[in-house]
Amino acid sequence: MITDPIADMIARINNAIKARKDEVSVPTSKIKEQLAEILKREGYIEDYVVSEENKKGNQGTLIIKLKYLGKRNTKPAISKIQRVSKPGLRKYVPVDEIPYVQKGLGIAILTTNKGIMTDAEARKQRVGGEIICYVW
Repeated sequence: MITDPIADMIARINNAIKARKDEVSVPTSKIKEQLAEILKREGYIEDYVVSEENKKGNQGTLIIKLKYLGKRNTKPAISKIQRVSKPGLRKYVPVDEIPYVQKGLGIAILTTNKGIMTDAEARKQRVGGEIICYVW
């Protein structure tokens, strides 16, 4: 049993990048789909697909196609993705304390009362929330 499914997704992405895999599959959920959508929109992954095949119960599979840069596609677009708020220690921030990741070169993904969004979107909408992860 997985106690933190988001941390499991992040670990799978990090491991797939280290192993130079083209794609990674994780059990799907609404929050994982929203995280994948943000990663796609921000240019960290190529695409993602929700597969209903081989589903156990009501849960399908989220297949994330990783993105590599450079002349020979050797440098991963995601250098690191790091879980911040954990089930045992939640990390909430008001809008004026939302951190800049890697001096603005990365993003923080937050869950707010207006949905899941990046740090820049949260600052623009003037909402704080729980920091899910950092991506750079």
